[in-house]
Amino acid sequence: MLLIFFHKIKQFRALWLTCLLSFCFLAAQAQYFDLDYHKKKVTIPFRLVRSLMVIKLSINHKGPFNFILDTGVGLMIITDPKLADSISIPNKRTLKIPGLGEGEDSEAYVTSPLDVEIPGLVSYDVAAAILKKDLFSLSGYAGMPIHGLLGYEFFNNLAVRINVQDSTLTVWRPKDVKVFRKGVPIPITIEDRKPYVDAWVKLQSGENIKTKLIIDLGAGHPVSLENVVKKYGLPQKFIASANLGIGLNGPINGFIGRLESLEIGKFKVKQVIASFPIDNNNQKGLSVQRDGNLGIGILKRFSVILDYSHNTMYLKQASNFKEPFEHDMSGLEYYAAGDNFDRIVINRVEPGSAGDEIGLERDDEIVTINFKPVSKMTLEEIDDLFKSKNDRSLLLDVYHDKRMDKVVLTLKRRI
Repeated sequence: MLLIFFHKIKQFRALWLTCLLSFCFLAAQAQYFDLDYHKKKVTIPFRLVRSLMVIKLSINHKGPFNFILDTGVGLMIITDPKLADSISIPNKRTLKIPGLGEGEDSEAYVTSPLDVEIPGLVSYDVAAAILKKDLFSLSGYAGMPIHGLLGYEFFNNLAVRINVQDSTLTVWRPKDVKVFRKGVPIPITIEDRKPYVDAWVKLQSGENIKTKLIIDLGAGHPVSLENVVKKYGLPQKFIASANLGIGLNGPINGFIGRLESLEIGKFKVKQVIASFPIDNNNQKGLSVQRDGNLGIGILKRFSVILDYSHNTMYLKQASNFKEPFEHDMSGLEYYAAGDNFDRIVINRVEPGSAGDEIGLERDDEIVTINFKPVSKMTLEEIDDLFKSKNDRSLLLDVYHDKRMDKVVLTLKRRI
């Protein structure tokens, strides 16, 4: 469920960066943030929404706007087209994005440098792409307005500590960074404006594989591995024909299963849930070949410092490090609808899942869960309920085929 937007955004990133490089005036300029001259440290709050890190920022003195902080993004992307009218942009060019079809669906604006305001920080020459159509529907997924994605420019000149436990970022200049006690340094590389780390993956069949993974704060899952099924076969237990998201050229299919373990430095995480995409075009158009990505599902089990300038990531085990990994047990993918994002509409039902067995369908609306209106619940609360316990029964009021039905959804652990 948390993977639904991942491949959609990843494919766009690769295509967009390729197009961007044709604009020499942008590619040649350094785009970065720095601390206000009188500060040595800045603390920035964020909100973790369905495993997406959301910060507030202003653009050209308008806002605040909600942006997802995403190390997998090589350029700031404004996903809400309405911002083009909200912020004053004196110069912008229209760019065709290959793979999106005809008309405005395939176009974005490239802006001149913007004044991106985050309290305590100053932006320098940070430009953006503004999509002419909202391709990703991130607001519905997050259940709150989402206006864009911010990545490489935020991290390339700063050392950034991410503490999920208290929902704060601490930012230093690299020379002033304070590494936490017992923090373990892990070498990383910065390639094509993205961070990579080596990790050892042990499959359930016993093979140990060295992998090169993108460190990807914008991916809600723990880990995604490409080409593993083709080389080593499927895990012993898996969800077949899983929908891992929607790509620019259609659905991304694959499998979801478990790894025996994943090792980064001295840390070993056991029984990790992993996605195994089978899209044969995953590596096409990419300048850096990789084996997959490491998502927030793993990273939130640590305190993390990313220091691009020193090619280092520091990790410190958090209190939730040993919590078991659980996947959704309902088989339902859903999004928040309505002006206040207080309606829950089913987008897809996994074949053979608990939701499928009781006849739930796309476009059904969930109204209550165990007598509690979903309008009084967050999407995270609903997510947690649907992956809470095998064989747990939940009573749902569902608006289906122009009538209200009461159904009992019995959760089913599938991996």
